[in-house]
Amino acid sequence: MAKVVVGMSGGVDSAVAALLLKEAGYEVVGVLLRTWVADDGTEGRCCEIDDARRVAWKLHIPFLALNCLRDFEESVTRPFIRDYLAGVTPNPCTVCNRAIKWEKLLYAANVMQAEFVATGHYASVVHLPNGRYSVQRAVHAEKDQTYMLYQLSQEMLSRTLMPLATYSKAKVRQMAAAAGLAVADKKDSQEICFVPDGDYAGYIRNNSDMPIPGEGNYVDSEGRILGRHQGILHYTVGQRKGLGIALGHPVFVKEIRADKNEVVLSEDKDLYGREVLCGELFFMGAAPLAVGERLPCLAKVRYRHEAAPAVLEMLDFGRLRIHFEDPVRAAAPGQAAVFYDADGCVLGGGTILKSETACEESKEG
Repeated sequence: MAKVVVGMSGGVDSAVAALLLKEAGYEVVGVLLRTWVADDGTEGRCCEIDDARRVAWKLHIPFLALNCLRDFEESVTRPFIRDYLAGVTPNPCTVCNRAIKWEKLLYAANVMQAEFVATGHYASVVHLPNGRYSVQRAVHAEKDQTYMLYQLSQEMLSRTLMPLATYSKAKVRQMAAAAGLAVADKKDSQEICFVPDGDYAGYIRNNSDMPIPGEGNYVDSEGRILGRHQGILHYTVGQRKGLGIALGHPVFVKEIRADKNEVVLSEDKDLYGREVLCGELFFMGAAPLAVGERLPCLAKVRYRHEAAPAVLEMLDFGRLRIHFEDPVRAAAPGQAAVFYDADGCVLGGGTILKSETACEESKEG
């Protein structure tokens, strides 16, 4: 059988991915990518080297770790800080998957003359009738991770195996326990690996070499001052909790204006719109669209958003507009919009630039 490099994080999913591939007869090599270490030496949940090494020893497979700390800083954490300071809400995991995980795993595979790389993502790689590769939603929708994978290239996908596509998390844990893997009951990480406590503002204050914006004004959509905010780092579009302002009715963050150090508040109904403008596009199951071309799809504007009927319209300057059939809530600049076909295969995705109001302004301009 072919040789495969399995990206091992020290978690149960990658452990069972390696187990399944070995049982299927592949020659398996475990590779951990060391991406982030806290000042106190604490490792990120994506690179807990001791747990990964113990799993490899139990499975009797070779194991090595690659130092990716500098690459991770340049490709992931610095842009993360820069985006937050610019008033947008980034999605670092989508960038990390392409620029770090797959790039480095394929590098390791080439050095070791391995045909494939594999991960413990809940998704499957499919080869579509149009000749393109895509990732398809996992059988168990609650664990589907295709949203985070839309930036992967055709070359990356052509050499990727994802053995967990048909399994539930409970079944994965059961298989790990049956194989005697110590990580069988290890908890899943709920936060970004380099901000384990969820305090994004604190992380940025401690790691930025750029000025940190201070307090500013809460305003309404017309610019009327409503109160004072703690600093734009503390907010994201759609947020309600932690605003620290009482207006006699529920209010939400509608927009962050970094150039004015303002946070725009509105009622919930004002967060909905039918159009979203995207840039930084990646096409996967669909070939890149020509200017003016339209493509029906299902689209989602955040990880937990249910993909909804929409039509993509390709604009100039590498941008496209998503026309949703029904209004979607709180499409946050900086987050990913991902497009699917009716079978749950990723057609592509992009970074959200603006929501409906700004899109209407761009039409008029």
